[in-house]
Amino acid sequence: MHPIPERCAGRPLGGGLVVPYVPLIHNGRAAFGVLDADKALAAFRQRLCQICEHPLDERCFLLVRPADVHRGLSPEPALHPECLPYTRTHCPMLNGTATHYRRSPVLASHPAGRPCTDPSCPCPPQTPGAGPDARSGSPADRYEAWMIHTSTYRLIPAPERADVPMGISVDVPVLRKRVLRTATLTPEQQRLMDQFNALLNGS
Repeated sequence: MHPIPERCAGRPLGGGLVVPYVPLIHNGRAAFGVLDADKALAAFRQRLCQICEHPLDERCFLLVRPADVHRGLSPEPALHPECLPYTRTHCPMLNGTATHYRRSPVLASHPAGRPCTDPSCPCPPQTPGAGPDARSGSPADRYEAWMIHTSTYRLIPAPERADVPMGISVDVPVLRKRVLRTATLTPEQQRLMDQFNALLNGS
């Protein structure tokens, strides 16, 4: 069991666990697995750790799935090397305790446990095929952590909004890779991962 990172010492706790910076807070409770769009945007632009909210140092980790390799970006804000082990230990999608994305008519891990009727609530819209439910019911992905130098940190803009980043480019030199959780890859996913690994190895 990893202790709470020193960088997170001042963060709020929920059930004895650190409440990261980027989750949506609904009625005072964190909706783990649902990003707050404004906080994620701030983390991207200001190069903040998604867990402790502190500025990234010389090196950082990106969370990467096979689909992210195909898109060429990591869709989540980066993490400090010190914050990654704690996150892996306690996040169900990273530690392997969640085997499938949750199938639910409401937000995954929504604190209210039901559709929200508060018009002032920042809950993401419940659009079928989009957002957290887009992968609901499907097997959880393989997750890797890719360490990059922050000098190569580059945001990828959304096609329709050049001022809004979709994520952080993974088409940069990777200093180190760690498998956070394994999963059976489809033939196409395996091909993409093999191609990327071949590029990294210079073969």
